[in-house]
Amino acid sequence: MNQPTYVLLIDCPDRTGLVHNITGVIYRQGLNITANQEFVEHEQERFFMRTTFSGAVDETLMLKKIRKVLPPGAWVRLTPKRRKKIVLLVTKEQHCLGDLLVRHQFDELNADIAAVIGNHDTLEKFTHQFGVNFHLVSHEGLSREQHEAALQEVIRRYHPEYLVLAKYMRILSPEFVAQHPNRIVNIHHSFLPAFVGASPYRQAYERGVKIIGATAHFVNNDLDEGPIIVQNVIPVDHTYSVRDMIQTGKDVEKISLARALKMVFEDKVLVHGNKTIIFD
Repeated sequence: MNQPTYVLLIDCPDRTGLVHNITGVIYRQGLNITANQEFVEHEQERFFMRTTFSGAVDETLMLKKIRKVLPPGAWVRLTPKRRKKIVLLVTKEQHCLGDLLVRHQFDELNADIAAVIGNHDTLEKFTHQFGVNFHLVSHEGLSREQHEAALQEVIRRYHPEYLVLAKYMRILSPEFVAQHPNRIVNIHHSFLPAFVGASPYRQAYERGVKIIGATAHFVNNDLDEGPIIVQNVIPVDHTYSVRDMIQTGKDVEKISLARALKMVFEDKVLVHGNKTIIFD
């Protein structure tokens, strides 16, 4: 009989004996540890740990016992290992959406795409080809507050654990972000802050850049400056046209986003301040 598997994440002040004490609690409950990783950030003297274990457990009682062996102020999360429910937000670009829909079709995300929401209908027919619900929530004629209220109304129908901005080209307000803390993942080109505004690839071409990159990160109130999950780069040279650079940028964006989401959905990412600890 298959036993349920749990993921335990811990962020707390460091002190001697933490690994021994935490794993001891798990052992005394008759549970089997299947993986364990820990990291100590010495500048702040913080201890981070990710442990997976299998066996039937009373989650409330388990958390209580673990907290007893941790320093005051510890952050602890215990969750069953399972697929996550997500909603994607899009505008007009299809490359990240298409990659995620294909991965979802072949069960490569450890997540279920409950719906796609777009502020344009450009990707509606494409989304429906994969049997996924598409909702048009246009921003035309609405204030940002009104548009985000309409967005939230649709999102609440699905109760997603994460929102994914798959090239969603609108800035979210602090009020919107606050309703999904560390639950919104975004992808953008890594030219920022060098080439801001319109046509970043044209600017990069004219500057003669030698690498093109992408950054996947959690969204917070600082535009494109949330905790970084994944960054990738691809070399380019003088033979690349603007069009070549755009295509290369799209390729690295979708690869970076997919890799980041896989780690997030497998509970391998722990956010501390404006940084992430990745247990990969």
